[in-house]
Amino acid sequence: MRKQLTQISVCFFLFFGFAAAVYAQNRSPDALAEYRAGNYERSVQICRDEINENPNNIESHVVICWSLIRLNRYEEALRYARAGRAINRFDVRITEILGEIHFFQGLNNEALQYFQEYISLTPEGQRIEMVYYFMGEIFIRQGRFRHADIALTTAVHWVPGNAAWWTRLAYARENAGDLSNALNAYERALSLNSQLTDAQRGLERIRRSMTAN
Repeated sequence: MRKQLTQISVCFFLFFGFAAAVYAQNRSPDALAEYRAGNYERSVQICRDEINENPNNIESHVVICWSLIRLNRYEEALRYARAGRAINRFDVRITEILGEIHFFQGLNNEALQYFQEYISLTPEGQRIEMVYYFMGEIFIRQGRFRHADIALTTAVHWVPGNAAWWTRLAYARENAGDLSNALNAYERALSLNSQLTDAQRGLERIRRSMTAN
């Protein structure tokens, strides 16, 4: 009886060990996992294979765009983003991706349109803090510093621990002539990261300006 049980146990473990090995070999590569691991080229390759197999796979379009943006391949990302938008006009991830692509291409007005669309579709979306940050940077580019103040204030509301964003908010306020609140923002940035050169220089400028006045 004991010998029979031992034989059954051995067969059981052999069978499931074999099944696990087959599963590991046949399991589809995970493009999102590769993206999160920083393997952007690998992620792109996997997504391309998935899109070739199923051109309407919106998830593959999203992940390949994220990876291509990381690789600074904006024209290629734009092609996949447009294809993704044709699949699902209201996928907010694609909307935000289109905003990012246009932002990095320096197409400020087009980027703003997509970011504003994102906000209207999902006011508390997963990328809402980045959307407001990008909008703030666009307004700085355009010299619309009070608009930049509003956008970046919202960005740091969502991510209060981002020292670089506080520095950009301080810069917007400084250029808008709001020296007192600029001072506060520079000090907040340095409290989070005392090594930020831009914040150090900005704080010195504000203090000199306020002393002179």
